[in-house]
Amino acid sequence: MTDITLSAPIAVLVVGFLAAVTIGSIAWYNSKRPPGWEAKERPDFVPKIDKDDLIAETSDSQNK
Repeated sequence: MTDITLSAPIAVLVVGFLAAVTIGSIAWYNSKRPPGWEAKERPDFVPKIDKDDLIAETSDSQNK
């Protein structure tokens, strides 16, 4: 009858899951650490995001 290929929807789900895990990990590592994790170091592959720079960039873009 019909030949249904599910490779494209599965690929979209896999890519979306990996993106969510990556973005969530970056957000978690840049957030306040839970009790017991305060002294842990940020992994090298996680970029440091400064809230003050982010707020300044947001307000600059709104003024344009």
